[in-house]
Amino acid sequence: MKEFELIKRYFTEQVVKRKEVTLGIGDDCALILPPQNQEIAITTDTLVSGVHFPENTSPRAIGHKAIAVNLSDLAAMGAEPSWVSIAITLPTIDQAWVEEFCQGVFELCEYFNVQLIGGDTTQGPLSITVTAQGLCPEGNALKRSGAAPGQWIYVTGQIGDAALALKHIKGEVVIEPAFRESILERLEYPKPRVLAGQTIRLYASAAIDISDGLLADLTHICEQSNVGANIVLENIPLSKGMLATMGDEAANLALNGGDDYELLFVVAEANKGGMETALQQLGIPFSCIGQTNHTNKVTTTINEQAIDIKSAGFEHFS
Repeated sequence: MKEFELIKRYFTEQVVKRKEVTLGIGDDCALILPPQNQEIAITTDTLVSGVHFPENTSPRAIGHKAIAVNLSDLAAMGAEPSWVSIAITLPTIDQAWVEEFCQGVFELCEYFNVQLIGGDTTQGPLSITVTAQGLCPEGNALKRSGAAPGQWIYVTGQIGDAALALKHIKGEVVIEPAFRESILERLEYPKPRVLAGQTIRLYASAAIDISDGLLADLTHICEQSNVGANIVLENIPLSKGMLATMGDEAANLALNGGDDYELLFVVAEANKGGMETALQQLGIPFSCIGQTNHTNKVTTTINEQAIDIKSAGFEHFS
């Protein structure tokens, strides 16, 4: 099987066909006619074998994660995911591998009504680059730069399980069987918080998705908003499996682990009640973990006592 046969067989046919796409796969470019008064949010992420996922990860999980991490970026901006393009580099064409990879891709695309509109296939070491685009009402996108001192810091879901799963895979820890499957799923099949992003867009001052680690990503908000922040360690939401496996080191791993793809966002006092009610009504889990301040640095406390935890979030070339 050659390149164009591969594209036609596995990538051309799909369920989702969005009305904004006037020309999809098959030409030199796709054509999009965006709705009036909508901005297009655009993000790109590359996943490389052995860096972003272990080499023995299932193709379905790789396909899922390639889409999920990009939709998570759109969620952090409060955007509605709409279209993706995929550039995939394969060592060889293994039809069974490609079919399972596409299952992971299209399961998530269909769930969030996202259309694949193009991409590229090449031969080489395994890597996947996805560009995702979404729609957001003009002037309403969430940014990292809107936080102010005295606002409340929130996260969705639980933090740290993906990093714990990676430590288990590397043989650095052993997760009890009762918790193993659910924790490994957090690494291989992250769930982008799309609905949460569109909900908090009405209330939050700033937001980011947690990909490099809670502490590192909060630092990005603080730097771009010119504020400081304090995290209350006992308020970080941790799973039972994390606590059982890591004990006293659980909070440290949650702060620095990364790969959570939960949302981290900042809300002013006046919007706090409305935001909490909205998320509760939608059944979206959230926790308030701290507050911004004037210090221009990020600190951590436990039982109101300062704790020094060094940021070790993921950064390429570090």
